[in-house]
Amino acid sequence: MATLTKEAEERIINLLLTEGLADQNLVLAIKQKAENENKPALAELIDKKIISDDMVARATAAIIGVPYVELKNITIDQDVLSRVPAEASTRVLAVPLGEKDGMLNIAMVDVTNVQATDYLSNLINQPLRVWMSSERGIREMLEQYHGDFSGVKDAVKETNEEEAEREQRDVKTIVQDSPISKALTTILSYAAKTKASDIHIEPLENSLIIRCRIDGVLRKIMELPKTVAPALVSRIKILSNLKIDEHRVPQDGQFTVLVDDQEIDLRIAISPVTWGEQVVIRLLDKTGVSMEIEKMGMTGRALRDVLEGIKKPNGMILTSGPTGSGKSTTLYALIQKIKSEEINIVTLEDPVEYKMDGINQIQVNVDAGLTFASGLRSILRQDPDVVMVGEIRDSETAGLAVQAALTGHLVFSTLHTNSAAGILPRLLDMGIEPFLLASTLNVVIGQRLVRRITEKREMYKSSEIETKGINEIVGDLLPKDKETVAKVSEDLGYQGLPVENDDHYMLAKGVNSKETPGGYKGRAGLYETITVDEEIQKLIINHSTANEIMRLAKEKGTVTMRQDGILKALSGITTIEEVNRVASDLS
Repeated sequence: MATLTKEAEERIINLLLTEGLADQNLVLAIKQKAENENKPALAELIDKKIISDDMVARATAAIIGVPYVELKNITIDQDVLSRVPAEASTRVLAVPLGEKDGMLNIAMVDVTNVQATDYLSNLINQPLRVWMSSERGIREMLEQYHGDFSGVKDAVKETNEEEAEREQRDVKTIVQDSPISKALTTILSYAAKTKASDIHIEPLENSLIIRCRIDGVLRKIMELPKTVAPALVSRIKILSNLKIDEHRVPQDGQFTVLVDDQEIDLRIAISPVTWGEQVVIRLLDKTGVSMEIEKMGMTGRALRDVLEGIKKPNGMILTSGPTGSGKSTTLYALIQKIKSEEINIVTLEDPVEYKMDGINQIQVNVDAGLTFASGLRSILRQDPDVVMVGEIRDSETAGLAVQAALTGHLVFSTLHTNSAAGILPRLLDMGIEPFLLASTLNVVIGQRLVRRITEKREMYKSSEIETKGINEIVGDLLPKDKETVAKVSEDLGYQGLPVENDDHYMLAKGVNSKETPGGYKGRAGLYETITVDEEIQKLIINHSTANEIMRLAKEKGTVTMRQDGILKALSGITTIEEVNRVASDLS
C-alpha cells in the first residue's frame, strides 16, 4: 500500500463510503477502534475484510491522481517481464506492463516511493510511467516470473552458429557458467516449478521448439534459433554421461538437479530425427506425488476390490494402461499400504522412479545383464514376501511372476493394455497356462489420468447431448430417488451424487488463468477393477475374450473407467471433455 498521511486515509475511507462500497456502520466502528489503539484505520479495515486491498488501491489512485490498473487474469508477455529482473520486481513490488512512447509502463503498490521508481529507472536505463495496482494483483503477476526465460535469451545472444559448433567439439568449453548451461538451468527450473512431467526439445528445419507436458498435456513454452541446438544437446549429454559425438543412434541417460532445495531426478532419452536430435527429459519429483491411493482418485467399489486383493498373502495384483497413465504410482501407493517391518518387499524397476524407505529397490541394467527376468530370479532367492516387477514385457518375465505368486509371494506388476479385462488375454498370449493364471490373479486394474478442475470454478447446466451421454453411461448407477442418494453415493465413493435425471445435470468447469490453463490443475485417476473370482476364473480357463470378461465383471458390479470418469465429472472433480479426451474409446 502506498505511504499515506492520515488526511489521505480519511479521504479514501470517505470515498469508499460515498460510492457505497462498504457498510458505513462497520467502517466507522472499526475506524474508531483503530484510532483508540493508534493503528492505521485502512490496514484494520482490510484485515477485517470489510474492504479489499483492490478497493483501497483504486481509491488511492483516484485521490493521488495516478492511473490504476486491475491485474486480475492478465498475462504479461515474457519479453516484457524480462525487462525488469525478478529479484528487483519482488523487492519493490512492481511489474512491467509494456512500452509506449519510449517509456516503460510499470505497475506498483507504492507509487509514492520515489526512491523505488528511480532505482527501477536507473536499473533498466529508461524513463517510467507509473501505474498503481493492489498488492494482491502485483504478487499474482510476480508468479509469472516462473516463466522468465531471460537466461535462455542471453544464451541465444551469446551463442552463434560457430560458437555452438566449437562447444560441440571441445567439451571443456561447456562449463557450468557458460550461457548454454544457464539456459538449460532456466528451462529445467521452469519445468520443475510448473510441475511438468516431461520436457521435449524438438529440432525443426529452422528453429528449436521447447515443450513441457503439464498435467498430461504438451504445451509449447518457447522457440529458439536452430543455432542453439548443438550446444544445448551437448550440455545435456555431458550431464547424462552420454557420448557427445554420437548422433546416429538413440541414447538414454540420467542426472539429478536441485530446484528450490529439492532434488529432482531426470531421465534423458535422445533420438536422431530428421532435423537433428530430439531430447525428451522425464522429471521424477517424489515430493510432488501423493502416495495415498485415495487421494489419487481411487474410491468406492474399485478401492474396496483392491484393498481386499492386497490383504491376501499371495497372488498377483496387476495394473494396466498406456504410458504415462500412473501405473507405477498406483503400485507404489498400494505397497505403501502394506509396508511394515514384518515383511520383506523387493522391487525390480526400470527406472527406480521414487525411492522409498524400508523397501529394497533394484534398478534394471540391461547392459550389465540385469533384465526383468534375471532380476526376478535373483529376487526370489532373497526371501521376499512381496515382489514388485516394474513391467511384464515378455513371456519369460510373465512366467516367473506367475511362479512367484504360486509359491507364496504377493506380486505387483504392470502391463500395457487398454483395460483391466485386456490383461487376461494378454497374459494368455504370452504363453501362461489358463489354469495357472486363474489361480494366481487376485485383482486386475485398468487406469487413465484426467486433469482436475481448479478451485476457481463455474457451474453450468449440461447440454442435451451431454445429458443423454451421462444417462447412457451411468444412468443405471445413479440414485433413482432422493431417499437412495446417501446409500448409492457411499457405495460408489462420491458424495452428493445427483438423482438420475432426463432433463439436465449441474456440471463444473474451471476458470482459465496463467496458473491454471484451461481451468485445470493437477490430475486424478480413472479406475476400473476386476476381482478374479470363480466365475471369472472359468472364463479365463475357457480363453474368453476381454469383452466377455468385462461384460461379466459389469454384471457383478465393476464400474468401468469411463463410468468412473462421468461420476467424477458429476462430482466436480473433472469435466466431461476430459473424460472424453482420455476414455472415449472405452465402454
